[in-house]
Amino acid sequence: MSTTSRLPGIVTTDHVFRVPLDHARPEGERIEVYAREVVAAGREDENLPWLLFLQGGPGGKAARPHGRDGWLGRALDGYRVLLLDQRGTGRSTPANRQTLAHRGDARAQADHLAHFRADSIVRDAELIRRLLLGEDRRWSVLGQSYGSFCILTYLSLAPEGLTEAFVTGGLAGLRSSADDVYRAAYPRVAEKNTAHHRRYPQDVEAARRIAEHLLARPAVLPDGGTLTVQAFQALGLLLGGGAGSHSLHYLLEEAWVEGAEGAELSDTFLAGVQAQLSFATGPLYAVLHESIYGQRSVDGGGTGWAAERVRKEFPQFDAEQALATGSPVLFTGEMIYPWMFDTDPALRPLRETAQLLAERTDWPDLYDLDRLAANTVPVYAAVYHDDMYVDTADSLATARAVANVRTWVTNEWEHDGLRVSGGAVLDRLIRMARGEL
Repeated sequence: MSTTSRLPGIVTTDHVFRVPLDHARPEGERIEVYAREVVAAGREDENLPWLLFLQGGPGGKAARPHGRDGWLGRALDGYRVLLLDQRGTGRSTPANRQTLAHRGDARAQADHLAHFRADSIVRDAELIRRLLLGEDRRWSVLGQSYGSFCILTYLSLAPEGLTEAFVTGGLAGLRSSADDVYRAAYPRVAEKNTAHHRRYPQDVEAARRIAEHLLARPAVLPDGGTLTVQAFQALGLLLGGGAGSHSLHYLLEEAWVEGAEGAELSDTFLAGVQAQLSFATGPLYAVLHESIYGQRSVDGGGTGWAAERVRKEFPQFDAEQALATGSPVLFTGEMIYPWMFDTDPALRPLRETAQLLAERTDWPDLYDLDRLAANTVPVYAAVYHDDMYVDTADSLATARAVANVRTWVTNEWEHDGLRVSGGAVLDRLIRMARGEL
């Protein structure tokens, strides 16, 4: 039975759908996928067009609305919105260290998680569309980051379900391997470090001091995780957001406290670091991250810990070398490394599972190049010129390869523009779609 709630300016309704774990075997095991319907208060009974929202990730649950604000408020001007908890996340049947333990050994867990990529998410969405709207009625779709990767898969597998698509920060390289992605990413991350050091030059010495301390004695985080030098560098994930550089600086400036035996890393700092680095609330982000680039027709389909392997091509990210030469200790970005499955308690039980996924080479292709080249669904895409997470050159190449795509290239916003722009990014795309720009 659906539950309806009233929040400031909106009415929400819960939906739970039972979908096949493997859509190629619809008679087999089923899992639950949760979605929250949101409509503007007072418009509950109107026959509004639907807008499906696909969250970034992988492994990210949909936003939890508090009322009619941000991009959601703009969307509700003309749509009934469906916030989908992609399979394995949020209130959908969870996939984490606790639930996967019941699946058996690491091989069984890896085989299970092979059904949690964009192709399965799209097939879930199509099943849900038919149940909610009927067989013939289409809906619009909005994707943020990885959610927009899923839109490209949607256009490849089931474009007949879509009226229009809005893409924010997520035109993926259609034939970019994981190695290609990270080979392009490390220089962008280095540029974000340079920009951060221009803004906060004092952070060069602050990071060096912390790195020297951790090199001699890794710290223990409040959840029992281990803060190594490499884990400290992973705080660079923050640098891809509009306010991330400031957040990183404020974290560093409270790093030390005078203890009984002299200066030590403060509880405030360690708790802040844990909040940024722990995958307890989103383990699929780490476990499946590189698999989103795995396709049989691209470099054999395997990923093999590409971020770790490619990092060796960029020695400026070697903290020990930086300390020895007096160079800045650089932060990394949206990279997942095998050592994270040792340092993070939420990931430790999944280390062997992640290894098997990294070795997997039979990933099916996610994008149909011929079908995309003949695409008839209007696509309106925000491409962030300085995006740290998604390569701008890849995005523009994909925009050229997919028919019926209009792009808005901007450096006004970073990768999180949809979330932080107060609805301005989505408003721009909707106005493009309506011919107002």
